[in-house]
Amino acid sequence: MHTLNLGILAHVDAGKTSLTERLLHTAGVIDEIGSVDDGSTRTDSLALERQRGITIKSAVVSFAVEDTTVNLIDTPGHPDFIAEVERVLSVLDGAVLVISAVEGVQAQSRVLMRTLRRLRIPTLIFVNKVDRGGARSEAVLRSITQKLTPAVVAMGSVDGPGGREARCTPYTGADTGFTERLAELLADHDDALLDAYVENAAALPYGRLREELAAQTGRALVHPVYSGSAITGAGVDALVSGVRELLPASGGGAGGPVSGTVFKVERGPGGEKTAYVRMFSGTVRIRDRLPFGRGDGRAEGKVTGISLFDRGSAVRAAEVGAGRIAKLRGLGGIRVGDPVGVPDQAAPVRSFPPPTLESVVVPCPPASRGELHSALAQLAEQDPLINLRQDDVRKEVSVSLYGEVQKEVIQATLADEFGIGVTFRETTTICLERPNGSGAAYEIGEQNGNPFLATIGLRVDPAPVGSGIAYRLEVELGSMPFSLMRAVEETVAETLRQGIHGWQVTDCVVTLTHSGYWPRQSHSHAVFDKSMSSTAGDFRNLTPLVLMSALEQAGTTVHEPIHRFRLEFPADLLGPVLPVLAHLGAVPGTPAVHGSTCVLEGEIPAARVHELQQQLPALTRGEGILESGFDSYRAVAGAPPDRPRTDRDPLHRKEYLLRTARRQAPGRDGR
Repeated sequence: MHTLNLGILAHVDAGKTSLTERLLHTAGVIDEIGSVDDGSTRTDSLALERQRGITIKSAVVSFAVEDTTVNLIDTPGHPDFIAEVERVLSVLDGAVLVISAVEGVQAQSRVLMRTLRRLRIPTLIFVNKVDRGGARSEAVLRSITQKLTPAVVAMGSVDGPGGREARCTPYTGADTGFTERLAELLADHDDALLDAYVENAAALPYGRLREELAAQTGRALVHPVYSGSAITGAGVDALVSGVRELLPASGGGAGGPVSGTVFKVERGPGGEKTAYVRMFSGTVRIRDRLPFGRGDGRAEGKVTGISLFDRGSAVRAAEVGAGRIAKLRGLGGIRVGDPVGVPDQAAPVRSFPPPTLESVVVPCPPASRGELHSALAQLAEQDPLINLRQDDVRKEVSVSLYGEVQKEVIQATLADEFGIGVTFRETTTICLERPNGSGAAYEIGEQNGNPFLATIGLRVDPAPVGSGIAYRLEVELGSMPFSLMRAVEETVAETLRQGIHGWQVTDCVVTLTHSGYWPRQSHSHAVFDKSMSSTAGDFRNLTPLVLMSALEQAGTTVHEPIHRFRLEFPADLLGPVLPVLAHLGAVPGTPAVHGSTCVLEGEIPAARVHELQQQLPALTRGEGILESGFDSYRAVAGAPPDRPRTDRDPLHRKEYLLRTARRQAPGRDGR
């Protein structure tokens, strides 16, 4: 039995959850097809998903197609939950991208297809809703070719689109128009096929074309397009056959070293964790000691339970092998994104940009701050990108966000699952800081106002955009105990979370230039006295002072997130649209007019996108279509925004030292 881990992806409301229901029904897993509107679908199991009619968390169901077990992963379509999609991409063998035959290619469709092609994930396209009024099968196929990829081929025709009687007929080898289009497309990627096509296209065996179609689809070079309706079932049988024939099954050896990835974490009623793991190689059995995590966060746990997905349900099993998806229990400290077993040496590749918004979460009543932090910490286990930011000075906690809908979901989840009422402050944009130049500073232990038994020198240098933070040594590794070296490195990373203006500092190199410590000492005939010896605390407390002094000398510039936008609207409204874009800080390119439609592309600050979305209906008579997505960071024009600090503020030395006094044992000062 082969295994195929298949993702269903789409723009919100394209019908992917309905398609999941139809696939389960076609495979005989369910007797009745659930309804998104009625909240009766198999994969939308959360109460909030049923209430809103949208997918928020990925869900796994399984069905069989001949000799292949398909683990189908239904993913969210709303852009606010793109992080959930990103985690799923890392475990897929193939994908089905769902496009609505009514709305056509939408903003999220373009984002998803670009990512699928970049990651070279084999992908079929399914044009859904051909039975709905306004369905435009041929126009949508042209739009897919223009906006997503030209490497597509329609696998069938649609008869009577726009009505409940719409039918989808698969093409066969007898359809000469289809075989010619197929041969022409495939010849672009195969020289031998190209030679045969040029010599005599009509003589190419249809069997060879189908074999080459499977091979090139498996290498993500071409993308077959199927059409149909998840509601009526039209065209779904052909899609199922395409999944079986054209998408590659899982690889990996059951006898190799254990290696897998955690793409989802849940908590049971008793608070116990369940990790959803895709196995790439090896076999995990109950009672195995399984290592997980990366770097210093590496840990180990005992597997106490395994469940595999079978015909729509999770069933208990004694083991899980390569290629399968399983739910593992017993790994208490595991988090989303953790590798299990032998970790992949390559760092995880980010498919989508991080959140660019944040908001302070305010508990109601204020006395429930402790419970709120605990609840948000549990949500962060399931979605690390919400990135809790604890402000110990103001006793506040903030979360990172992709959009306003995500804020509403967090609010409802806290109320429903934890019984905590919250409100949110105004959403603000997350900026970052980059050094302007180089700066250096050093302090010698117990000299010139340094109360700590530590000597530290640090230099900050700018680095290329997108390179992140690098840490280097200009001192001998053995010049201090490793624990003290480690304390400096860890504190550098922590300190750079808040730069001169309070934003994360990035794209820089920090170099340790000076080091010195007091060896372990003791009073005569006494045990070790830490008041006479350097501790990791000395270095952790001194590092922020030295680093921020060097950073002040270097100077920083605040950069704000910028979105790339595409705006489509009636051409006669170009005059009114341009001043509004200018007022929002957008930089549009040259307008492109196609008949009565105008298309503008350009850049706009992320902080102003929501405002543009709100003004768009009135501005464009309800005909405007806006697509936008993160593009880059750009230096803020004018006065840089400051973010309130959440630490002891090493930029103000006197106050910092008052709050960070080194604990001294009696007798250190000689009395």
